[in-house]
Amino acid sequence: MEECITPRRERPGAVYAADMETVEIPTEHGAVSASVHGEGRTVLALGHGAGGDRRTALLVRLADALAAGHRRVILHNFPYTEARRRLPDKPAVLEATVSAVAAHARRALGASALVLGGKSMGGRIASQAVAQGLRAEGLVFLGYPLHPPGRFDRLRDRHLSAITAPMLFVQGSRDAFARADLLAAVLGGLGDRATLHSVEGGDHSFGVPRRTGRAPAQVEAEVAAAIVAWLTARDL
Repeated sequence: MEECITPRRERPGAVYAADMETVEIPTEHGAVSASVHGEGRTVLALGHGAGGDRRTALLVRLADALAAGHRRVILHNFPYTEARRRLPDKPAVLEATVSAVAAHARRALGASALVLGGKSMGGRIASQAVAQGLRAEGLVFLGYPLHPPGRFDRLRDRHLSAITAPMLFVQGSRDAFARADLLAAVLGGLGDRATLHSVEGGDHSFGVPRRTGRAPAQVEAEVAAAIVAWLTARDL
C-alpha cells in the first residue's frame, strides 16, 4: 500500500501543540488522521484510550511537552474513532492501525528510533502488535489497563513476556484498571525490561484528589518528565 499524506485543517478552537501538522495515514481498514508534533530522530506514536480520540487533552499536552524536548510525536486515531463510532474495532483492526502508523513513522518521517504506546487501550494494542513482531525500540504505557475494574481474574498480561523492547509503565497508584500488587507481580516477571513510574494518588487518567494540593498541570509535568528521563536514559 502506497503511503499517502494529506494535510488537513483542524477544527476551530481546538488546542494543539504549536509545531504540529495533521496527516492522513492509509491502513487496511481505511485512512486514519494523525497529528505530528515537533521534530526529532526519535518518534513516539501514541494511540488514545477506548473512549477518547487523538485530540484527548492529556495526549495533546504531553505531545507538546515531548516535542519541546526534541522528540517527534504522532497522535493517531483508530478507524472506529475516525468514523465516530463508540465501540472499538476488533483487536486485529486496531493492531493493523498501529502497524500502519509505525510504517509511516519510519518511512515518511525517517524515524531512527520508534517508541509505540498510548493511553490505556492505545498502549495495550501497541504492546500486542509488538508482541506479534512489530519492531519498536520501546513502549510507553499511560495507564496500562491490566484488568477491567474489579475483575482481577482477567489479566491482560500474557503477551507482555514476548516483548524484548524496554517498556515504561506510567501508572496512577489508585488506578482501578491496575491493582498495585498485581501490576508489581507482572512487572517483576518482566525483569529489567519494565520500568514503573507511579503517580502518587493518581487514577486511571492521573487525576489526583484535591486534598493533595497538586494541580493537573503539575501531575502532567511529572508524567512528561518521567517519559523524557526514561527516553534519555536509553538514548532515545
